[in-house]
Amino acid sequence: MRALAINCTLSPSPQPSSTALLNSQVLAELASHGITGEQIRIVDHDVRPGVLDDMGDGDEWPALRQKVLDADILVFGTPTWMGHMSSVAQRVLERLDNEISVTDDEGRPILAGKVAVVVVVGNEDGAHAIIADLYQGLGDVGYTIPSQGGVYWNGEAMQTTDYKDLPQTPEKVATTTATLARHAAHLARLLAESPYPPQPSE
Repeated sequence: MRALAINCTLSPSPQPSSTALLNSQVLAELASHGITGEQIRIVDHDVRPGVLDDMGDGDEWPALRQKVLDADILVFGTPTWMGHMSSVAQRVLERLDNEISVTDDEGRPILAGKVAVVVVVGNEDGAHAIIADLYQGLGDVGYTIPSQGGVYWNGEAMQTTDYKDLPQTPEKVATTTATLARHAAHLARLLAESPYPPQPSE
């Protein structure tokens, strides 16, 4: 099984990214359960605004979309800006909105049977609200969210320390990451073995 981690940082490569760090820790935990994966930094690609699977004129979303469709588990990572998910994360959700109307051969949403988990970092409040928004959006397009399917780190308000600046991973973050990966891998295998029922014929 495969996982795809989407990094919605505003910082292009090779700049350091706290989201990349926590995403990579989730991927490492998933690997311990036999899940292989990769991470993509969205701002390194020309992803156009819109709600179609291809906005044309050099839009790089179609190739990224195929990676999304090929993955059994989506790790959706975003920083916190002004209490909200990044604008990049919002754009990815908008591009995923197209998948609501795409179905498989048995009438199921094309993303049904796939698992999504959420990663949020920031040195300000907002993680709980962001996770709630992402759960809603990802669930709407067809993903299944596992129990305890979100992990976050919020630094002290009004300070400048980032997750990537910490000398070590906080124990609570590490244990939550491990639980998230364990539950996500378990759920992905269950859904692969026992898919959602097909859409009844009219």
